[in-house]
Amino acid sequence: MYNLKNNVQLIGHLGKDPEIKETANGKKYAKFSLATSDNYKNQAGEKITDTQWHNIIFWGKTAEIAEKYLKKGTQCAVQGKLVYDNYEDKDGNKKYFTQIKGNELLLLGKRENTASLVEEKEEALPF
Repeated sequence: MYNLKNNVQLIGHLGKDPEIKETANGKKYAKFSLATSDNYKNQAGEKITDTQWHNIIFWGKTAEIAEKYLKKGTQCAVQGKLVYDNYEDKDGNKKYFTQIKGNELLLLGKRENTASLVEEKEEALPF
């Protein structure tokens, strides 16, 4: 029998800049929404885009990386686990939510100002 575990892998784009906060004991976390899209054609031949939104949370050093490098529209890959949780709102009603607790973050796509960084490095070369 296989050792199955709770593992989620997504590639998508950020819907907005990450929300960066700290807990009362000073532990930093980053929350953001990630959009994944699938394209297909329906029976009439029309192109359909199905977009799903996923709530992501990262803690500690990975949250600091998210704070520094992620912004709205950034493409990234996320690996983590699916977590179900709940809380009580101000009226005492129980609210349920699902999020992905990330443990790996891979930045994808083009990095801004890459051209200027390359030019600076080329000028510094001795040959």
